[in-house]
Amino acid sequence: MSQRPISRSPDLQKLRNEGYDIVIQSGFLLVRQVPYVKSDRMVGRGILVSPLELANDTAVRPKDHVVFWTGDMPCDANGSPLSRLVNQSSDRTIYEGLVAHHSFSQKPAEGYGDYHQKMTNYVRMLEGPAQTIVPGVTARVFPVVRTDEAESVFVYEDTASSRAGIVPITQKLGRGRIAVVGVGGTGSYVLDHLAKTPVTEIHLFDGDSFLQHNAFRSPGAPSAEELEKGLKKVEWFAEVYSHMRRRIVPHPVDIGDANVGELRGMDFVFLCIDKGSPKRSVVEFLLRNNIPFIDVGMGLHLEGESLAGLVRVTAAIPSQSERVVGRIPFTDGENEEYAQNIQVSDLNALNAALAVIKWKKLWGFYSDLEGELSVTYMVSTNKLINEVTTREAQADSP
Repeated sequence: MSQRPISRSPDLQKLRNEGYDIVIQSGFLLVRQVPYVKSDRMVGRGILVSPLELANDTAVRPKDHVVFWTGDMPCDANGSPLSRLVNQSSDRTIYEGLVAHHSFSQKPAEGYGDYHQKMTNYVRMLEGPAQTIVPGVTARVFPVVRTDEAESVFVYEDTASSRAGIVPITQKLGRGRIAVVGVGGTGSYVLDHLAKTPVTEIHLFDGDSFLQHNAFRSPGAPSAEELEKGLKKVEWFAEVYSHMRRRIVPHPVDIGDANVGELRGMDFVFLCIDKGSPKRSVVEFLLRNNIPFIDVGMGLHLEGESLAGLVRVTAAIPSQSERVVGRIPFTDGENEEYAQNIQVSDLNALNAALAVIKWKKLWGFYSDLEGELSVTYMVSTNKLINEVTTREAQADSP
């Protein structure tokens, strides 16, 4: 069923954000799993039902104060009926499969201003006696809210954004085709962050299999049995994240000279590979086709009995790409910093987080005062350095 009236109506969205199990069905608003006391002083649960007034898929002020109730006769903590609450006791078919047995009538002098006020008022009248018997029992159960493919890339609704009040800001990310080239240590964490955004499509490119060592520098905790399947990395991650969102497209190939054209049509690319030759081909292709991208890198080495080094994020956008290309290494391991290819999950995650934060800045999700294009984090000194910024370019311009 469509979530549109809920997302467009502040009072309905507030009910959902507060954890009520609400559904719109056949022109009615349902609040499910409402606790109440039955005549035997046991706590049960029922459904409150209200006719729903909509205008252009948005809830308007309720026209009446009556609600219907699918449970038994509600009682106080002593098992006595709440006769002052009940308006009428007779069966009423709300729609096929749902029958109410009672109606309630409690009207404030000024009426109900919205559905949040109306429904929570009735919930409190039922919930209060139930909490006397079972402390902590509540109608705020925070149910999983499923969506359909036509209305969302998510399998279930992003209630985090609505609870935080940042839905309009999050919607800035709800467009485009994003490619992640290389889903090893850093690339897999890039995917983890992207999967929680409403971006239209996520394309994964990597020809390697998901092996035991990958499990120790990637998000999640695969079982030994899952590792034994021998899936490609892109197939593994597409399967894992399909539990949360749709439109993750696996491409079990390494990108290089022969197939770099597969990135044509992408709106943004995260370049998470450390081999210089294929990276050069990809970078040259993206620059020629004015496709913005972010290149990530990690250089760790042994320093005594500890690890030292850096992580780097370099963003190339069409208007500024010539200023940062020189900061992208095209080595195949001959550089000492990259020779051992030491990676650890926390720095992989940090590298990915810095990259995704920059992408979100470019797309307007985060404020961006510096316009940093190349950033380095030094492990030993714990310093984060903005090496190239658009702010500097503006200062240098005549």
